[in-house]
Amino acid sequence: MIADRVLIVDDEEKIRKIFSRLLTDEGYRVKAVDSGTSALKVFPVFKPHLVLLDQNMPGLNGIETLMRIREQYPETVVIIITAYGAVSLAVEAIKKGAYDYLEKPVDNDKMLLLLQRAADHHRMNAELKRLRHKLNAPFSFDHIVAASYEMKQVIEQARCVCETDATVMITGESGVGKEVIASAIHNNSNRGKKQMIAVNCGAIPMTLIESELFGHEKGAFTDARWTKPGKFEQANESTLFLDEIAELPSDAQVKMLRVLEEKKLTRLGGKAAIPVDVRIISATNKNLEEKVQQGSFRLDLLYRLNIFTISIPPLRERKEDIPLLAELFLRNYNDQLKLKVNNITESAMKQLCSYTWPGNVRDLQNALQSAMLIARSGSITIGHLPLRIKGYDHSDDVDMHSGLDANIRRQNEKTEIGLIREALRSCSYNRTETARRLRISRKTLFNKMKKYRLG
Repeated sequence: MIADRVLIVDDEEKIRKIFSRLLTDEGYRVKAVDSGTSALKVFPVFKPHLVLLDQNMPGLNGIETLMRIREQYPETVVIIITAYGAVSLAVEAIKKGAYDYLEKPVDNDKMLLLLQRAADHHRMNAELKRLRHKLNAPFSFDHIVAASYEMKQVIEQARCVCETDATVMITGESGVGKEVIASAIHNNSNRGKKQMIAVNCGAIPMTLIESELFGHEKGAFTDARWTKPGKFEQANESTLFLDEIAELPSDAQVKMLRVLEEKKLTRLGGKAAIPVDVRIISATNKNLEEKVQQGSFRLDLLYRLNIFTISIPPLRERKEDIPLLAELFLRNYNDQLKLKVNNITESAMKQLCSYTWPGNVRDLQNALQSAMLIARSGSITIGHLPLRIKGYDHSDDVDMHSGLDANIRRQNEKTEIGLIREALRSCSYNRTETARRLRISRKTLFNKMKKYRLG
């Protein structure tokens, strides 16, 4: 493990030498300076994890230096050293961001124990930051695939609205990635430190939608055995993502409009108005203007929700994105499913790019997962792709007089032939290696090659 770096800041040379020797012997990497000004100068180069900071120094005192450090290097852990009995100064320092304090004369054992705790605290925070970054990475703009002009425009629009609290509506067909864009907007906003709360309005039973969104008090209805905060309260000071907003029932639309206008809500069965600070991002695959004309969606709510609209085009209109998306899914599923699929053959990629993808990105994702599970390793070929994507020659393969079973059997045989041919080719016609890759015995491979006259 790399040694923790400790910066000692004290105007007394004797103290600096004693602390430096003690901490070096304990395995820390140490640097000592005589003032707050000097400390701030060495920070960018030494990059300390921990700081032992004397409170009483000429020039910048300990509290002033602490505030500068917290402002410029908030992840650094600072321990204040105060004069005996100056507890009020120590309390002030902790309020301004110090981790803890030590009183002079400093007990060496106590200092070493406190430094060990502070080092553990720093490492834990660093790990949490790493995990949070890893968790949020798929929902950052840098990880959204955008080779096409259309998708780059979507990302640019989303970036523009991040630092505001504007209500956003995201439109597009199912599977285009509306929640991914919503999450990227949230994670890059000033609300990103809190979790975004997502609700699928079409997946909640009509009888429960108001309780889910606005909460309920104990006894509000038969099964309300306890008080429950709704999604709006859970998303306080964060973002509430309302997917399939067109499915919201009329009664819930009225109450939501009131919450958006007043920034307050009342739980079912409750009387008190509860203030909420929530940013709304909604999404729909329906034409809400048509819904308004049909009388199933309120015009005044629509005005509230689509202050800023982002429209995501379907995958068939941005086929430049398909190779990059496919590469991304290959990396993800190799890790998740412990596979070793290296790439997609040129012919298979051509087939992927020519398909219309009615389910959009989610459809592509599922198709590649299926193909990877069949291939297991090596390359994905046309033979590995789902039948609906790779297609088949109707004139050669389908006999409308043969019945369903015969046509399915014929198509399965064609798929099997394609897989065996591709495996033989990729293994330079080494039958033992081909059988291993197909996960069948060498005898089974020989029998199938004989059956299909493959050499």
